[in-house]
Amino acid sequence: MAAVVATNLKRGQCISYKGETGQVLGLEHRTPGKGNALIMATIRSFQTGKTKDIRFASSDKVEIVQSDRVKLEYSYSDQSGYHFMDETYDTITLQAEVLGGNEDLLVDAIQVEVLYVDSKLVAVEFPSNIEMEVTESAPGVKGDTATSATKEAKLETGLLVQVPLFINPGDKVKISSEDKKYAGRV
Repeated sequence: MAAVVATNLKRGQCISYKGETGQVLGLEHRTPGKGNALIMATIRSFQTGKTKDIRFASSDKVEIVQSDRVKLEYSYSDQSGYHFMDETYDTITLQAEVLGGNEDLLVDAIQVEVLYVDSKLVAVEFPSNIEMEVTESAPGVKGDTATSATKEAKLETGLLVQVPLFINPGDKVKISSEDKKYAGRV
C-alpha cells in the first residue's frame, strides 16, 4: 500500500482508514478562516456498505489500497445469478447481493464496472444514466408539457418511476442510477 497526502486524494480511489477500507465518493477542500485547511471526504465502506464523511487535515497521510476495475457487459439472468461477459468473452456470474438492489437497472448489453480490492469483488458501479423503454403508462395528452405533474410508468425491467405526463408507452427515457428517478427523455 502506498500513502499519499490527503490533498492528493482523488474521487474513486480506494483507501484504508481506521481499520476499514472504502472508496472515496466525493472530496471537498475547506479552508476555515482560522487554522489549517481540511479535506472532507465522503467514503463508502466496503465492510458495512455505509457512507460516511471523514475529515482529514491537509497534511495527513492516507493509505491507498490497490484496486482493479473491470468492465463487464450484462448478458442475461437466471436462477443461478446475473451473467456478465468481460472483454475476453468469459462469463462471470454475480449474485443479487453484490448488485446492491440494482437488479432493476440491468438492461441488455449495459456496461458496468466491477471493483476488485485484493482480488475480492467489492462493488459494482453502474453508468450515471441508463436508457430504458417505457412499457406501461397512462396515455399522454398533447399539451401536457406545461406543468410539472407526473404519472407512474413501468419500464422494461419492471422498475416503476414517476415520469412527466407527456411520456407514452414505447418512449425511451433516461433513469438516474443513483436514485432511480426520471432524468429525461431520449
